[in-house]
Amino acid sequence: MGERGQASVELLAGLPALLLAAGIALQLFAVGYATTLADGAVEAGSLAVAAGEDPEPAIRAALPGWARDSVASDVEDGRIEVRLEPPALLDGLAERLEVTASGWVRPG
Repeated sequence: MGERGQASVELLAGLPALLLAAGIALQLFAVGYATTLADGAVEAGSLAVAAGEDPEPAIRAALPGWARDSVASDVEDGRIEVRLEPPALLDGLAERLEVTASGWVRPG
């Protein structure tokens, strides 16, 4: 087998590792993005509470469409907590990677 055949074998042997690394990197990106979205939703909910409004619609409005189905929020005495499941490559993984953001605001 020549050098060209050797390179083909090495490429085929390394391809699964490369795909695994790309999948992990993509999943980490999704978790980071979900964290940023949860932070923004907490801020929107805090502004609504400070204005004397219901924070739930503000929290949902601060999220893109896919995230509205994966969000849970808890508002009590000015404390706002948003839990968001990021998109996941494998079923059941999103629940384990759930991110949480919280804040506190003096009710208006």
